[in-house]
Amino acid sequence: MALTGLEIYKHLPKTNCKDCGVPTCLAFAMKMAVKQVSLDKCPHVTAQGKAALESASRPPIQLVIIGTDSNEIKIGNETQLYRHEERFHRPAAVAVRVSDTLEDDALARRAEAIGRLAFDRVGTRIRVNLVAVDNESGSAERLEKAVKLAGEKSGLACLVMSAKAGSLQRAAAALAGRRPLLYIADPAEAEAAAGVAKQENCPLALRANGLEALAELTAKINALGVEQIVLDPGSRGLRATLEALTRIRRLSLKGFRPLGYPAIAFAADANPFMQTVEASTYIAKYAGVVVTDLVDPSQILPVLTTRQDIYIDPQKPVAVEPKLYTVGEVAASSPVLVTTNFSLSYYSVEGEVEASRVPAYIISVDTEGTSVLTAWASDKFNAATITKALKNLGLETRVSHRKLIIPGLVAVLSAGIEDESGWTVEIGPKEASGLPGYLKRQWKSPN
Repeated sequence: MALTGLEIYKHLPKTNCKDCGVPTCLAFAMKMAVKQVSLDKCPHVTAQGKAALESASRPPIQLVIIGTDSNEIKIGNETQLYRHEERFHRPAAVAVRVSDTLEDDALARRAEAIGRLAFDRVGTRIRVNLVAVDNESGSAERLEKAVKLAGEKSGLACLVMSAKAGSLQRAAAALAGRRPLLYIADPAEAEAAAGVAKQENCPLALRANGLEALAELTAKINALGVEQIVLDPGSRGLRATLEALTRIRRLSLKGFRPLGYPAIAFAADANPFMQTVEASTYIAKYAGVVVTDLVDPSQILPVLTTRQDIYIDPQKPVAVEPKLYTVGEVAASSPVLVTTNFSLSYYSVEGEVEASRVPAYIISVDTEGTSVLTAWASDKFNAATITKALKNLGLETRVSHRKLIIPGLVAVLSAGIEDESGWTVEIGPKEASGLPGYLKRQWKSPN
């Protein structure tokens, strides 16, 4: 957890010299606690004080980096138990499993399918991050070949799972320079696997039966020089895993260093629907990596959507740029629709306009990223703001008509907009889903 001002003050020189630009050391400590100044602004802090502050202020959960370049994934470094207290920072990595017992052709097809699990949602590309190659064959040679093929065909970073350190050695060498996450399933092989991880400069996922055994194991592995560790408490099933993940997060945030690492969880329910629920739950609480067998887009999309929603800043609405957008090949007679710059509102409207196949203009009014009703209730989406946006965009020179379509939920604004803008207001559907039918059947082109 973040240090308080008084905890920081204990390690400062207490000279009130003002060399840092702050009147007193206590005031400096208070500013440092809320991240307004950094420790290097204090020229008189002792080496001992600096070391103590840096150690104490280190994030309670170790940062772990998997993959390289465009496939680089960072997990860990979380500082909160509850998202509303600040936010969750590092989105969980989603891995889809492929067994090395598959024939080459089948393995290649599955890896390619995993690589295609990417979607555009509210202006953001969301996708699966890892292909997880499971050494179910028990053969080091087969695993080596499988990771090469899976990595090549998926285009993703790899999670390599085996019960044998020797198999991980061959797989890591085959993926040299690509920084896979190595997962050792057998705790007895953990120390040997640590040697592989250190030699190949790879993060290492450790499994043990229970948190006490896991804490003892991480202390041993960390002493061997492996710092980037991922934890598997050995639990399987929704309830047991959720309890373990929650205990790991709580203990790490209280400063228990042996469990101060991101965790990995496995969604393995035989029912695909329940596996989707399981994976989504682990993303919300508190996995750094979630491994699933789901490869059907309709099943993996809810998992990725959950991740996207959980890891946005709850105190900062997701917004699009407030401006004039076009959908399709617009003409002077095309309809003009109005919405807010809340991402979900805008992309809902855009998607339905595209579905209608009626080219249209969309005005995204600056409402500080709030939705239609929220913006209307807070007086950010009103006749004045809509008219201002309309005039600033110079639509009079782009369309031959003076008709504006507003959301049906704010029909009460129509008279005010007409008075201020001089445009005729038409009342559109209350929900974006009604736009295709409205544009096809009710919109009357002026030409």
